[in-house]
Amino acid sequence: MKKTSLVKLNIFAAAVFALVSTVQAQNSTRTIVSVSKQADHLEIKTNDGRYVLKPYSDKIMETSFIPAAEKCNPASHAVVLSPVRVKTSFNETASSIHYVAGDISVSITKSPLQIAYAYKGKPLLSEKNGYSKTADAEVLDFNLDASEALYGGGARALGMNRRGNRLPLYNKAHYGYEERSEQMNFAMPLVFSSKMYGLHFDNAAIGQLDLDSKKNNVLAYETISGRKTYQIIAGDSWADIVKNYTSLTGRQPLPPRWTFGNFASRFGYHNEAEARSILDKFRTEKIPVDAIIFDLYWFGKDIKGTMGNLEFDKDSFPNPRGMIADFAQQGIKTILITEPFILTTSKKWQEAVDQNVLATDKQGKPFTYDFYFGNTGLIDIFNPPAQDWFWDIYKDLKNTGVAGWWGDLGEPEVHPSALQHKTGSADELHNIYGHNWAKLIADGYKKDYPDQRPFILMRSGYSGSQRLGMIPWSGDVNRTWGGLRSQPEIALQMGMQGMAYMHSDLGGFAGANLDDELYTRWLQYGVFQPVFRPHAQEEVASEPVLREAKTRGLAKAAIELRYRMLPYNYTLAFENNQHGLPFMRPLFYAEPQNHKLQTVADTYLWGDSFLIHPVMKAAEKETSVYFPAGSTWFDFYNDQQYQGGTISTVTVAQDHIPVFVRAGAFVPMSPLIQNTRDYSAKKLELHYYHDAAVKKSTGKLYDDDGETANAYEKGAYTLMHFNSQANAAQLKISLQTQTGSRAEAVDRDIAMHIHNIPGKPAQVSLQNKELPFNWDETKKQLNIDVRWLKNSKTELSIKLIK
Repeated sequence: MKKTSLVKLNIFAAAVFALVSTVQAQNSTRTIVSVSKQADHLEIKTNDGRYVLKPYSDKIMETSFIPAAEKCNPASHAVVLSPVRVKTSFNETASSIHYVAGDISVSITKSPLQIAYAYKGKPLLSEKNGYSKTADAEVLDFNLDASEALYGGGARALGMNRRGNRLPLYNKAHYGYEERSEQMNFAMPLVFSSKMYGLHFDNAAIGQLDLDSKKNNVLAYETISGRKTYQIIAGDSWADIVKNYTSLTGRQPLPPRWTFGNFASRFGYHNEAEARSILDKFRTEKIPVDAIIFDLYWFGKDIKGTMGNLEFDKDSFPNPRGMIADFAQQGIKTILITEPFILTTSKKWQEAVDQNVLATDKQGKPFTYDFYFGNTGLIDIFNPPAQDWFWDIYKDLKNTGVAGWWGDLGEPEVHPSALQHKTGSADELHNIYGHNWAKLIADGYKKDYPDQRPFILMRSGYSGSQRLGMIPWSGDVNRTWGGLRSQPEIALQMGMQGMAYMHSDLGGFAGANLDDELYTRWLQYGVFQPVFRPHAQEEVASEPVLREAKTRGLAKAAIELRYRMLPYNYTLAFENNQHGLPFMRPLFYAEPQNHKLQTVADTYLWGDSFLIHPVMKAAEKETSVYFPAGSTWFDFYNDQQYQGGTISTVTVAQDHIPVFVRAGAFVPMSPLIQNTRDYSAKKLELHYYHDAAVKKSTGKLYDDDGETANAYEKGAYTLMHFNSQANAAQLKISLQTQTGSRAEAVDRDIAMHIHNIPGKPAQVSLQNKELPFNWDETKKQLNIDVRWLKNSKTELSIKLIK
């Protein structure tokens, strides 16, 4: 071994000594029998099994323990990354083993056996007892520092720091929840620590995730069966960590661009006339809308007894193909709810039985049971014939013009333990049912509609469901202020865990609570969440066109801003697709060492440029906002400045929530449109927020046709790059286009709005030719119309008055 490698190992050993010497040793009866260093992994045989340590990259390490009585199960439902070759080094002494792979180091004390991990010499965590087995569960446990905050575990409402909770790993709906929900539709065996690492337990079976509930500095994963495998994900920043995690489990494909528009939705539209009437009202009120969602009345007049029909009710929808085509001509996409339950009273029951579509009992007969909607069987999503049967239904509906899918009750909502699937029991497969359901649709599109992007709205999934294009929502939240207050936390946590499209039923779903202020504030928050979709039980209208005039006007303003934000939001979607970055980001993304931000969820970053503070209390007149350090921030509505690293009291306006823009930000916006099909990046507004302290800045805008699958990879895209350079005398802004091989270069008309220019400029020039401009002294804003010619770099020069 090279001397430099030995030096690194010795440094690492010293770094982790303090960690491993102060924690309880692992299972004292587990002893090392042999050690084998292979090209791509390290194997340690013990008296009761073997450890296999395998690097996936220089920042991801996987550890598996295979008990002596078990065979290695290499199948992962979450991981899709193929391990890349990483430079490794290995050193064994009489008392220890040191294994370094890229930036991750593993230190193994032989007696008593102890495994500890570090990143670039910084200790992360260590196993406590390692693998152990009790009468009820198989356990992997770890030592924690006394001060580290913990995040993750899927969708929960617990507070940002989830340490101290014991979380069921069992997807389960929670109807009408508000500010606390310990168990929801989306459980993930995934934890992130404020010490800047992730820990993913790569096993789908149900269990528990104990985040130090006994206050003894122990994190434990408990499961009924399956793999004893976990991955440690490290990084230099939170953006780096989520990038590495999503490289491991897959990235979200870009959804259709209309996903970022407004949806007409409720529980539910009973017939074609009702649906047409709603869309007519949107058109009359000139409120932008892009899609209509049909809840379960599309296949039956009654809530109970009809689930599983999976075809339009002929009385209520006599000509669905014609209706969908008419909507499409208006730019409106049709989305249908589907569920995995086939009731014994449904039209497809006998067909499902005859074609072996249903999950069974241990004797191989269809497993039937009662739940809210009737006596039912469950589609065996793990059985290939059932997959083909279900996909054929989707394909038939798709060919009638249906543009998107809503998969509901996919936990599954009722899933008896005695039920058997093709590849395992209900409890072994429960948490990946929704995941595999989304996979069925995603795979179907790849096979039969390879150039189209699917829209897959589902409330239940698993680690890595983002790569299937799943768009999750936060379930049946109560229509109350308490229900609203839990939403930013849920979305922020899920964004950290790869599921960046987590959003809520805007306005709240459950309960007949008519509260116009709550509804308005929820929709104003919705402008800055990934999907804008008002939805609720029909006792109180979820659609803005059915609210009283003042509320309707405020909702319309929020929706119009949502559409004007389309260029910025679509670029965030591209960043998520390429790097895994969430739309909504906790404040500690900006200041990871600021411990005060570890629990903050009432303020968040929207991309890198915006700071959002939702109004989540009734009749709030003013509120305190923390502004992340390192930047000046501008009020989005009046350009008032706030210094980073400070807390300020902000007046709360009725017509918007507090929104701020980072100094140096480029914010591309669109002229107002009524439907995303009318969007064009040929004509844009570009806002730049100048600040004398910002000497250089960059921004970008991503554009494609909004519907072609993998458009970027196919070269069917345009990337617009914005750059600024400033000194006391001059501000320069350059615009440059990167056009894919299958994209057409075009000229663009850009309305430039440069904020915070202290005085009227002496001169504005474009490509060294003087240009007319408008100077708004009241707003301190410079307005310039720029013709951005294709295949050229455009440079704007502004001479500032000293």
